[in-house]
Amino acid sequence: MTSPTPPERHGPPQGGGFATLRTDPFGPLRTRGYLKLLFLAAVLGVVLSAGAYGFLQAVDQIQHALFDDLPRGLGFARPPVWWPLPLLVLSGLLVALAIRYLPGNGGHEPAEGLNTKGAPPAAELAGILLAALASLGFGAVIGPEAPLIALGGGIALYAIRRVQPTADATTQAVVAASGSFAAISALLGSPLLGAFLLMETSGIGGPALGLTLLPGLLASGIGSLIFTGLGSWTGVGGGQLVIPSLPATDRPDLAQFCWALVIGVAGAAAGTTIQRLARRLQKDVRRRRLLWTPLLGLVVAGLAIAYAEATGNDSSEVLFSGQSALPQVLLHAGEYTGAALTLLIVCKGIGYCLCLSAFRGGPIFPALFIGAAGGIALSHLPGLPYVSAAAMGMGAMAVALLKLPMTSVLLATLLLGSDGVTVMPLVIVAVVVSHVTASRLTPAPAPPPGPAVTPPPVPA
Repeated sequence: MTSPTPPERHGPPQGGGFATLRTDPFGPLRTRGYLKLLFLAAVLGVVLSAGAYGFLQAVDQIQHALFDDLPRGLGFARPPVWWPLPLLVLSGLLVALAIRYLPGNGGHEPAEGLNTKGAPPAAELAGILLAALASLGFGAVIGPEAPLIALGGGIALYAIRRVQPTADATTQAVVAASGSFAAISALLGSPLLGAFLLMETSGIGGPALGLTLLPGLLASGIGSLIFTGLGSWTGVGGGQLVIPSLPATDRPDLAQFCWALVIGVAGAAAGTTIQRLARRLQKDVRRRRLLWTPLLGLVVAGLAIAYAEATGNDSSEVLFSGQSALPQVLLHAGEYTGAALTLLIVCKGIGYCLCLSAFRGGPIFPALFIGAAGGIALSHLPGLPYVSAAAMGMGAMAVALLKLPMTSVLLATLLLGSDGVTVMPLVIVAVVVSHVTASRLTPAPAPPPGPAVTPPPVPA
């Protein structure tokens, strides 16, 4: 997913006039080029939101075809217990082939977290798309957000280079960010949530932040009409993460704030362990990808089968990103025993670790699912309502994997609808504790090699 920043062009900047930022921070807003940039962002918002919807629908259709229609077509009343085994092996083989033989390495490696540092060139988009569909559609424990960011940014970058070949590097980067913005907002159901995510990952601040985010806000806002509709047109629906019909939760008390500290530390330990192990495995996978990726897919399928056989629940709770299964777990939390939840966390966590190291996708939704399941498991203990526990668990796990505290708070609270406002103080505490703890558990990066220092001569 990473790619070099488009090369700087010589001469005065085109498009938005970003070179005036040093002397007049809001000067670009008064230029004709910036208005053209906003218009292009609005058009791209509609196109890329529709494309994001098509991508998500394609993933859903592949999953239904492979896990529902194909077994029935072969004469099975329901998928046999061994059914995930060949599918995950085939998934691993397809992903490995796409990474090895197509440009772009199949996109960003999910064990590294989320990356929005550069849009891929057009030549890499096919490899990213195929690796993502082979991972997500066949049951890998991975989310769709990273491919959407890459595809949205890459298509937008291609569009600006075709429409305005003389655009400077900054304008190209802003348009590419707008494409990523529109695509990820279509998944997350909120332009503001997408704004927080890209703001935290970009590291931009000051007036430049507003100038960079404004086209993206416009793109995602206009693009949301694909889902919400306009006037008598109802749109295509979907695009909402809120889980309806959750029981109302009471205001937080002192016991729940104490639990926020515990869940924050636990989430940091679990998330850091998963990510560090995934990065270690990633090195082995790179050396022999065609062997390791199908083999790890086989192990993930075995974990799903073991969970299903031990608990009587569906293996899909271990497979996939967890985005579709999360509402069911929250709405039927009382039907899960502590032992079943513990086994689910272990199997999903190991599968998540393995898929982070070898497959292609994003890290968000499996982290949310594992965090929610962990919180619900802890809610069997005194003084911890399960909705509050699930919210704190989601926030703590998300920030441990993403290192994005504001985005993690919003993700955990927006999912819960009206309950999210009530539990937000608890989530903030859990996220802050998890973020600080994870930073202390993660080794500091090695300093860059510097010039050799000649020791001073020893006096005679």
